[in-house]
Amino acid sequence: MKKLHLLFALISSVFSVTAQNKIDQDREAIKSLAGFYKVTFNYAETFSPEDDYKFHERHRSSAKEIAILVEDSPRKIVIQHLLVMRGDSMIIKHWREDWTYEDQTILAYDKDNAWKKVTLSANDVKGKWTQKVFQVDDSPRYQAIGTWVHVDGRHQWQSNTDSPLPRRESTERNDYNVLNRGNNLYLTANGWMFEQDNKKIVRADGRDKLIAMEKGMEEFIKTDSKSFGYAQTWWKQQEAFWKDARASWDAVFAETSYLKLNLKVENKLLYEQFFALGDRSTKEKWSSEKNKENIKKVIQTYLVKAS
Repeated sequence: MKKLHLLFALISSVFSVTAQNKIDQDREAIKSLAGFYKVTFNYAETFSPEDDYKFHERHRSSAKEIAILVEDSPRKIVIQHLLVMRGDSMIIKHWREDWTYEDQTILAYDKDNAWKKVTLSANDVKGKWTQKVFQVDDSPRYQAIGTWVHVDGRHQWQSNTDSPLPRRESTERNDYNVLNRGNNLYLTANGWMFEQDNKKIVRADGRDKLIAMEKGMEEFIKTDSKSFGYAQTWWKQQEAFWKDARASWDAVFAETSYLKLNLKVENKLLYEQFFALGDRSTKEKWSSEKNKENIKKVIQTYLVKAS
């Protein structure tokens, strides 16, 4: 009997070490997404069930981007992306990704700029990481759950989730209102690839209608950090404001089970308000309390009250 107990203890120890090694591999893969990159964006519609559907033009673009590791804890990793334009003289705060481990609460996109809070079981998220993607103003975009796989030298994470229209189409199209994203993220020899198999959907009256499918390839290629000097300085000046912005949004998320935002208030987009606040905060050296007070006021004006 004593030998049996020792055997069980040994097996348990092996599984524990293996699980910890897996988490460490996951964390290293996620943290490797940070860095200095040239990014290429390529999207093309590939199929439609409608015979008379007119395929839209392919989208191709490129940019320089810095992805900054702003939080690194055992079960949460936060990476902030900045677009670097006009050499290194113009910076635009871009998207943010929060990676959380075995997170049972997510905001699932519904439709028409609205998200609903969903609670998952422990089994649903066991061993999995949630990638929570936020807009340039730190409002939600989409949240997706998947398992990192490390095999044969390949490090890969896959998921499927709904999201708003991509920015490249949100101001040009109104023929669909949900993008169902098939996300495949994997590391490469010189950076990482974000491959997508997307479905463009009309969601109405509890039903989804597919209008087109799309292939997307976003390639992040490592580049020299020397051309990102101003970007790093800019972020050091702005990071306190955006830390307060994240905290302010977290308070909103905690208080609501269904979040819906107006696209515009007084003909201004939400990100325009946030960018202006960030610049003023930096220039006038606002305190954290003043940041949060002003941010809360802006968020409240865009929130759609439940009827």
